[in-house]
Amino acid sequence: MNIEKLMASLEAKHPGESEYLQAVKEVLISIEDIYNQHPEFEKAKIIERLVEPDRIFTFRVTWVDDRGEVQTNLGYRVQFNNAIGPYKGGLRFHASVNLSILKFLGFEQTFKNSLTTLPMGGAKGGSDFSPRGKSDAEIMRFCQAFMLELWRQLGPDMDVPAGDIGVGGREVGYLYGMYKKLTRQCTGTLTGKALEFGGSLIRPEATGFGGLYFVNQMLQTKGMDMKGKTVAISGFGNVAWGAAIKATEMGAKVITISGPDGYVYDPDGISGEKIDYMLELRATGNDIVAPYATEFPGATFVADKHPWEVKCDVALPCATQNELNGDDAKQLIANGVLCVGEISNMGCTPEAIDLFIEHKTMYAPGKAVNAGGVATSGLEMTQNAMHISWSEAEVDEKLHTIMHAIHAQCVKYGTEPDGYINYVKGANVAGFMKVAHAMMGQGVI
Repeated sequence: MNIEKLMASLEAKHPGESEYLQAVKEVLISIEDIYNQHPEFEKAKIIERLVEPDRIFTFRVTWVDDRGEVQTNLGYRVQFNNAIGPYKGGLRFHASVNLSILKFLGFEQTFKNSLTTLPMGGAKGGSDFSPRGKSDAEIMRFCQAFMLELWRQLGPDMDVPAGDIGVGGREVGYLYGMYKKLTRQCTGTLTGKALEFGGSLIRPEATGFGGLYFVNQMLQTKGMDMKGKTVAISGFGNVAWGAAIKATEMGAKVITISGPDGYVYDPDGISGEKIDYMLELRATGNDIVAPYATEFPGATFVADKHPWEVKCDVALPCATQNELNGDDAKQLIANGVLCVGEISNMGCTPEAIDLFIEHKTMYAPGKAVNAGGVATSGLEMTQNAMHISWSEAEVDEKLHTIMHAIHAQCVKYGTEPDGYINYVKGANVAGFMKVAHAMMGQGVI
């Protein structure tokens, strides 16, 4: 495999798609050695086929706002790879959404879903529509217009979307209601639904919960655990909320959360009513965390900065891609961070990742650490197909088992001769090998 040649070809075909090209390059570097041990992969051009999505749907979404004015947004669905199961991946509604971001997310999702051990392919979708500042009626009309364009491409054995940034239980409900109306079927095609119509217990918390289960296992490889550790978290949405709950349950102290406006440092720990307040902040729709420091005077708000300058034992990016850069990594390393676990998708820049690996810092990528969310979505699909509901304990037990299996795969493929576990390599190789063998078994299609 000639990585430079492959990347040059991709850059020529997809100029300016920086997030997508970054994600592809990271995986290619990780799997180069094992790929070259399988000449049958090269003959079948597995990489050339794997780095391009199966298909992309781009469509206009027209809706009417509360003032009676017609609005137009762009909608997308990137069906990346279904070698191991139906396409599965979230929908993101945010002004920043573009094809590069969705292709990167769909590509990552393919490997993440492979790691879960569940039969799910990779996909991603969304729109440049932002729910922030919109009324419930406007969001409902947009979701219905979005689904009116996409519904024919979805189905329980074809493509099963979920939520992502800007798409929570409310949006999933509106999308599913329209899908059900159009198809006249109750197939549970979307995941992240409300409990009353097919949702799964602990799904909102699952990404954060699964991330902490994984990070705790990382620490256990060094004879430690989360108890007594200080934890810096970015973000304040569902992912950060779930991570804060589980970290606190494990005996750790969460000392930061963040938003686009800056971060909050709370030396007393973010627990109990303070974690509940994260949901109140989110519900305001203002997308800022500064009010936390007013609500809880012991905390300090730092404007226009990320929380990685705060001394901590464990750093958990929980917001968005490339939120932790090289300078942040240097600061964390200088402050003696023990472990960094991406609970956001591609939360660290390549420079930051290289620094963590160079300094032998425990670091694991989002496709492994945050797989608990899509794993629980897979469990929701199973419950829908069986027409049953599992208890919270049953779902949590299955989530534990899945995260344990993902960690074991990373250790298997990522342990280096000196004993350091390169979780980037481990996750990428483990995810790739399953998809590659599935593609080989199905012929050139």
